[in-house]
Amino acid sequence: MKDVIIVGAGIGGLTLALTLHRAGIPCRVYELAREIKGLGLGINLLPHATGELSALGLLDALADVAVTTREAVFYNRHGQLVYSEPCGRHAGYDTPQFSIHRGDLQVVLLDACRARVGAERIATGWRCARVEQDGNGVTAHFTDPETGRALAPQHGSVVIACDGIHSVIRKQLYPDEGDPIYSGVNMWRGATWWKPFLTGESFVRAGWLESGKMIIYPIRNRLDAQGRQLISWVGEFYTKKYKRRDWNRAGKLEDFIHVFEDWKFDWLDVPDMMRNAETILEYPMVDQEPLPRWSFGRVSLLGDAAHPMVPRGSNGAGQAIIDARVLAECLASQADPVEALRRYEAQRLQATADIVRMNRKNPPDAILREVYLRTGDKPFRNIDDVISREELAALTGGYARVAGYDRESLASRGHR
Repeated sequence: MKDVIIVGAGIGGLTLALTLHRAGIPCRVYELAREIKGLGLGINLLPHATGELSALGLLDALADVAVTTREAVFYNRHGQLVYSEPCGRHAGYDTPQFSIHRGDLQVVLLDACRARVGAERIATGWRCARVEQDGNGVTAHFTDPETGRALAPQHGSVVIACDGIHSVIRKQLYPDEGDPIYSGVNMWRGATWWKPFLTGESFVRAGWLESGKMIIYPIRNRLDAQGRQLISWVGEFYTKKYKRRDWNRAGKLEDFIHVFEDWKFDWLDVPDMMRNAETILEYPMVDQEPLPRWSFGRVSLLGDAAHPMVPRGSNGAGQAIIDARVLAECLASQADPVEALRRYEAQRLQATADIVRMNRKNPPDAILREVYLRTGDKPFRNIDDVISREELAALTGGYARVAGYDRESLASRGHR
């Protein structure tokens, strides 16, 4: 097989390069940025994702830079505990759940790619303009992102678009699709050096979107002699105002701090943490309608280019990682690359479409929606009078089954 051309060196593209290398399939990666930097803030890797990365031999490298998540906890905006459940190995899985800086994850993947695939096969400063194909192969056309000058066309057996929610190749395949769909929720994301809270390994969801919701979790440990961690946090609420999603757009504290000013709990002073942030970014919560198909002959989509989803289930990166493994398996098992891409799509298109829709309606934080509605956003005396433990567990368990990281689904694939 000729080289697989991977467009984009994000989490999906680099994981695909590693899985192709493991399968003995040559590939080349082309990245728009002149220098691959660790952008973004925190993300979570659930056991289905860490299981895939463990199979690639990356678990120890990730554990060195991540926080191993102990529990997922839910609070109302008054700081009252709604629900708690163990995570990863603490919940009986074979692999942990990690809370990690997106940049740290990308560095681990990039270092592994350079060592295994070869640094010379990872090109930076290449902007994909379009792709063309015939019965013998596919050609990707690139330009220099700074000068616009055409670069040498690149030929391969297939092209896989791993170039994110604003994918050029997706736009070529679906020119009339339109911009990503705004959910009505805007997000301000920050990172703050802060003392550990709760267990020091807790992933917190609190409040609800009508009156302000937050996600708060540590992503780096022991930053200084005081034992502070890097805390990743997201403040989100409904607003008509938003700007096009951009990983690097700076956010302004004054645009959102008023919503969380009274979030001063015995376990965390939220506004104080926000005011001490070293970084604040702003972007809207967006997704796209699931596509009817991803694969067109020798061209297909992966990760956010294929199935952008609102970040409400800690699943975007995880699904890209799973895409990569399935695609590599299909290419390795099929002599015809067109048939391989068809089989990849058949396994992943509907599964990810279900998650896109579930993230809109009933992700794990739907627990907080139910408590908000049933209490009228007021404090409660006893959570058992508001919602039963069985109903709470059913909400998180139902999402885990759809997303494919419940223990039964993982066991059926040979790992837990």
